[in-house]
Amino acid sequence: MRTLNTARSLAMGGAFLLALGLPLAVAPQAQGVELRGWNIHVPDYPVSHGMEQFIAEVAEKTDGRVTGEVFHGGVLGSQPDAIEQLRLGAIDFAVFSLGPMGQAVPEANVVSLPFIFKGIDQMYSLMDGAAGDAIGEGMLDKGIVALAWYDAGARSFYNSVRPINSPGDVEGMKVRVMNNDLFVGMIESMGGNATPMAFAEVYQSLRTGVVDGAENNPPSYESTNHYEVAKYYSISEHLIIPECLCMSKISWDRLSAEDQEIIRVAARASAETQRELWQARERQSMDTVVAGGTVVNQIADKAPFQDSMSAVYDKFLEQNPDLTDLVNLIRLSD
Repeated sequence: MRTLNTARSLAMGGAFLLALGLPLAVAPQAQGVELRGWNIHVPDYPVSHGMEQFIAEVAEKTDGRVTGEVFHGGVLGSQPDAIEQLRLGAIDFAVFSLGPMGQAVPEANVVSLPFIFKGIDQMYSLMDGAAGDAIGEGMLDKGIVALAWYDAGARSFYNSVRPINSPGDVEGMKVRVMNNDLFVGMIESMGGNATPMAFAEVYQSLRTGVVDGAENNPPSYESTNHYEVAKYYSISEHLIIPECLCMSKISWDRLSAEDQEIIRVAARASAETQRELWQARERQSMDTVVAGGTVVNQIADKAPFQDSMSAVYDKFLEQNPDLTDLVNLIRLSD
């Protein structure tokens, strides 16, 4: 079977020709194409099951013209390395979080703005529509073809002090956040004390009172046992950062139009499966933490939280004025 691996040895040479302004011919599709897929997660994980379904359906619908293998657990490198490998065609397809993707694709940074999505269903609608198309165009400019959008859950607040129902409830709290200016600004805008720290340190810091709270999705809150030392979980869904099932444009361009369409359809179908699996995993985690004594509250009115983020948005748009239309597209949607 002829594979895309043959072409990988020419990727750097092709880049050299392009740098010289010389045309680079696109080879016709081979009779048999084998794709390599990158995945950071373990095999038994919603993303992993979605990717396996995707490549299996592609092989079936192309009658074996296009097959592939998913390499789980990050064995082909870290996400930043894998993004560059994919852009060069050394990796053919992958699922990437849009958080780290922002370093290569500025449009992807928009989804890291706190409270930009009003909920998971709205995220699905926007990412499957105009917002996803806009981010996909930015990715394509960087040599990445966006195929479908996976669900990575919604991050919410949890702490050991009290339920959070309004921004004022965060005031004075020491809250662990990821090391990102957007997330630090989010807590500070509500009067809290943002405390960036390594994720591995959070459990002990919660237990000893170094921090009062943190934020994450239900499976992370449950699997790390943070619910043992932070009993209040307030469903804010302040960060909803989807993941992208995407493909190298170099690999994509070697496929026939017929097989490209098969791949797109299979990708969208895999996203539906992955979303269902993720939602089931979240329900399972919530059942576990409630049984363990967690007090869960749904924040009924997110408008005050969204309003409190004005300074965060102003600073972001001052630094990224060309992303104003995309931010408004998402932020002002129902």
